[in-house]
Amino acid sequence: MKKISVVIPCYNDEKSIENMHRRLTDVFSQSLPQYDYEIIFVDDHSPDNTWKEITSVCSSDSKCKGVRNAKNFGFSRNVYACLKDYADGDAVFMLFGDLQDPPENIPLFVEKWENGSKVIIGQKVSSKESKFVYGVRTLFYNIMGKFSAVKQIQHFNGYGLYDREFIDVLKQIDDPMPYLKGIVGEFAMDLEIVRYEQAESERGSSNFNFNKYYDVAMQGITAYTKTFMRLATFIGVFLGIASVIIAIIVFVRKLMNWENYPIGIPALTVGVFLIGAVILFFLGIMGEYILSINTRSLHRPLVVVGKKLNFSDKENEETDK
Repeated sequence: MKKISVVIPCYNDEKSIENMHRRLTDVFSQSLPQYDYEIIFVDDHSPDNTWKEITSVCSSDSKCKGVRNAKNFGFSRNVYACLKDYADGDAVFMLFGDLQDPPENIPLFVEKWENGSKVIIGQKVSSKESKFVYGVRTLFYNIMGKFSAVKQIQHFNGYGLYDREFIDVLKQIDDPMPYLKGIVGEFAMDLEIVRYEQAESERGSSNFNFNKYYDVAMQGITAYTKTFMRLATFIGVFLGIASVIIAIIVFVRKLMNWENYPIGIPALTVGVFLIGAVILFFLGIMGEYILSINTRSLHRPLVVVGKKLNFSDKENEETDK
């Protein structure tokens, strides 16, 4: 009997844990009775009652397991650790604790997996989240798609099913700041996409603010694009050539009409501020790349686990390595 591990990264999801457990057990009992399964809730040190709810479902169902991080390590690190560290199934299915992504799609993913696909991911075609946020995401994906050497998958958050072969690939990647979207686009074998409509979060509001969105965006930009830094070189060369040409024109015209030709202080001021703004922008981009290099060179662990529920001693030892 094949085993499917369902991993669920959670943060402030106290309202949906019980409903998530009920819907998942219904899916496996009614649609996938031929498979063994486990449900692993991974709490990224939520300040609300998420861990209490996880403890409750784990005490009532031995197929449920719980992991609580020793502190909050952030979305990207927790998601990546969920995929590679805790599950021992033949395939790992990931969805998120706020139930925006429907558990009822699992049979469709499993069917495609049994037909030979190693990685089957969900791609949102629409969402009940803020239209502004959805639009900004679309813009970011379009920019990444144009600048990245690796094909980027639009509106993909990690929701999907991953064969054990791909999970073993993830284990080989030593990156303390992983960008899962890019990693899937780069390494996923036999990739297939399932399109779906994303529901409204049962949490009620997003855990992400501007800083978190910015952090995730910069992870992708610094990990998978070189164009921004090369663009700085090209713009610098262009502005340098343009400045030399303008200087020659001004000098010649001044020689030809010394008394009446204006010095052009406003034009010089605008030019100085323009070049200064361009320099500062690309210094900021360069700083993000340097910060990314520094973080990745430290080889820190993704997360530190504080508590576990319903894991065997052997599983505890393997996870703690």
